[in-house]
Formats: sequence, structure tokens, C-alpha cells
Amino acid sequence: MVRVLNSSVTRDQRLILIIAILASFVAFLDGSVINVALPAIRNELGGGLSTQQWVVDAYLITLGSLILLAGSLSDVFGRIVILRIGLVGFGIASLLIAVAPTAELVIVLRGVQGVAGALLVPSSLALIMSTFRGSAQAHAIGQWTAWTSAAFIVGPVLGGIFVDFLSWRLVFAINVLPIAVTLWMLVVLGHKDQRSPDTRIDYLGAVLGIVGLGGPVFALIEQGNYGWSSPAVFVPMVVGVVSLIAFVLWQRRAPQPMLPLVLFRQRNFSMGNIATIFIYGALALGGFILVVYLQEVAGYPATLAALAFLPSSIGIITLSSYFGRLSGKYGPRLFMTLGPTIAGVGYVTFLAMQESVNYFTQVLPGVVLFSIGLSMTVAPLTSAILGAISAQQAGVGSAVNNAVSRIAGLITVALLGVIVVGPLDADNFHRVIIVTAALLFAGAIVSFVGIRNPAQVDPDPADVASPLG
Repeated sequence: MVRVLNSSVTRDQRLILIIAILASFVAFLDGSVINVALPAIRNELGGGLSTQQWVVDAYLITLGSLILLAGSLSDVFGRIVILRIGLVGFGIASLLIAVAPTAELVIVLRGVQGVAGALLVPSSLALIMSTFRGSAQAHAIGQWTAWTSAAFIVGPVLGGIFVDFLSWRLVFAINVLPIAVTLWMLVVLGHKDQRSPDTRIDYLGAVLGIVGLGGPVFALIEQGNYGWSSPAVFVPMVVGVVSLIAFVLWQRRAPQPMLPLVLFRQRNFSMGNIATIFIYGALALGGFILVVYLQEVAGYPATLAALAFLPSSIGIITLSSYFGRLSGKYGPRLFMTLGPTIAGVGYVTFLAMQESVNYFTQVLPGVVLFSIGLSMTVAPLTSAILGAISAQQAGVGSAVNNAVSRIAGLITVALLGVIVVGPLDADNFHRVIIVTAALLFAGAIVSFVGIRNPAQVDPDPADVASPLG
């Protein structure tokens, strides 16, 4: 049970915090568990690397493109209504995936999960922001971050156990229990929803965003099957790029844009999100390839492959607040530079891995370095981004940063089809590892060049929400 630090909070505030944590936990649990199940899905339903990419990216396309729209939907229809719709939709999609007979249907349903997931995270954060004030709000967000981060430990371990001893299909059934509990707690809460009738929904922006992301991602994944000269590849690429340009132009003149471009006038906000692209793109790419390689090439059981990154998850939870306090004292620039650099060095050590992998000598040292580096990065990165904008803009700023991190992962996973030539082997694995390390080093360079330490640093930046949480 979640313990609210401020003893003066009311029963409703406690319930809302627990509801927000459980709702977000569902979305993050699904994101952390999927890589473990990919080889088993391929073995039963067929398909190669491109099928595995689509199982991941179908979710990220709809999640990343709609997560900003969800904020407007919450304002118009009510946060609890949107939260309830997201929970029910996520649960139904999860159960349908568990019985899906084909890989194509799994991919379609993963896209539906992404739509539902996009409704969960912004709505849960909005509930916290509207329910808590002052220091109680900071504590609530800090607890939300810590508890939802636990999904990155629980998810892969449970997923590995299910894949090895039961079925990959039950991996998706994991969501049903927390969803049912959350829906029941919403009934117990009996909260009256608040709506903002003056809010306009940017439907055009949502459509342009989905097409703009989906087109290039489709082209990147399928170019290995059809070739760049095929109309099935270059037409989606062109349409997608044009849609992205139209999306940016529309956001400049939309009455209530999904993506307020004015935020990017703040240096640390814009440079911090550029760093997010490189850093979180590396996390998605590296996490995908390492878990799949350990199972498909090195022959690890799903449970052991899932446990490979367990030290990093524990490190992030235990060390992030420590580095957050140091960042509050010395500023985020140093930690945003050193952190990705150390994490990148950790990935470089994976180049020693061949088809036969010794976990303790070839995997664990890199995971430990990666854990330290990422722990050093997460809170300072979020602090730099949200500290650059006003408190009134914190909600949309956090949503933008979350969307950027998801889209970064979407693009890098799609790039696997360009990086990997032929079947996955040691040489192809090393290519992906080099790209992953290069992305982390690029994030460090962007941070060193672009981030400026604020004159007065927030004393507890670890209490804000991060894309990881």
C-alpha cells in the first residue's frame, strides 16, 4: 500500500494517489515486459525481426502521438472519465492479445493498447496536480515516480517466469488485476469529475502526428523486406515527412495546440528534450536488442534474459534521488554530461559478447556502469527541463517530455531494420551496440553544450516525474 508522507492529507487524496499510481503502473508494466516475450511470440506466431519491431512500435506510435492529446481530452470529458476509458480499453486489448491467433492481430491490438495507454499517464498525473498543492504535491509526484518505476523491475521478472514456465500469452494478462483494482477504487472514491468546456481538442494535430510518425516508422521497418525503391516504402516515408512538417506548421497556429511550441524558446527545455531524444532512444534500442540477443543467440531462458537489467532498475530507484539532490546543489549540467557518458561506456563493454555469453564477465560489468550512468541522468534531466518553465506549464511540459521519450524509442527501434543486415548474429548485435553507445555519447555532448545551470536550483529535483517513472 502506498504511504502518503504528509500525514495531513485526506482520505480522498490518498485514494487519488493510489489510483494514479496503479493506472500508470499498468502502462509502464506493459512497456517493460514486452521485450522478454518477443522471441516466444515469434516462435509461436512466426515472423522475423520486423514482426518483433512492430509488436513494440505499434504500441509506441499510438502512445507517443496521442499522449499530448490526452490532456485535452481529460479537460473536456473529465479526468476520471478518460482514466476509466483508458483502463477498460487497456484491459480488453490485453485480454484479446492473450488469445490472438496471428502476429498481425497482436500488432493491431498493441496499437489499441497504445491508445489506451496514452489516456492513462497524463490523466493520472493531472489528478495528482489538481488534488495536491505545495510540498504535498512534490511528495505525491515523488511517490508516483518511485512506485511506477517498480514496474521496470516487476515487469521483466514476471514476464520471464511466465514465458519460461507458462505462456507468453499470460504476460499480457498481468495487467488485468491492477486494472480491476483501480476501477474498483474509482467507484469507492465517488469523485465528481471536473471539466473545462472551453478547451478545444486538436484532432487535426492528432491525425497529422499519427501519420507523421507511422509513415516513416513503417518505411524504416519494412525497407528490409521491400527495398527503398518500392512504392510501399518511399510513399509512406514521403507522406509521413510531409505530415510531420504540416504538424509543426499547424501547431504554430492552432488555437489550443497539442504541442505548445512556445515552450521550446526556453534553452534548457529545448536542449533537454534534444538530449532526451538521444538518451531515451538509446534506452529503447539497447534494451530491445540485448534481451532479444540473449534469448535468440546466446540461448538464455526468458527469465534470465529479463534479469539481465535488474541491477540497473534497482540502481535507478535507489540512486536517482541521491543524484537528484546533488544536481540540486551543483546544477544538472555536470550530471547530464557524465551520466550518459558512463552509460555509453557500459554499452561499449557489451562488444565483448559473442554467441556464447558469460553473464558475470560480459554482461554484469556493463549493466552496473549503465545503472550508475542512468541514475546520474534521470532526475537532473527532468529537473533541467521542468525547471526551465513555469509551474503552470509543468503539466504540459512533463507530457511533452514523456511524448519525446516514447517517440525517440519508437524511431530507434524502427531503425533496427537499417542497422541489422540479415539474421541477428554477433556482428549485427555489435552494430546495434555501437549505435546505442553513440546515442548516449551524443546525449552527453548535447547536455554539455546546451544545458545551463540555473541561478537558483530546485533543492529537490528528484521529486518531479520523469519519462522513466
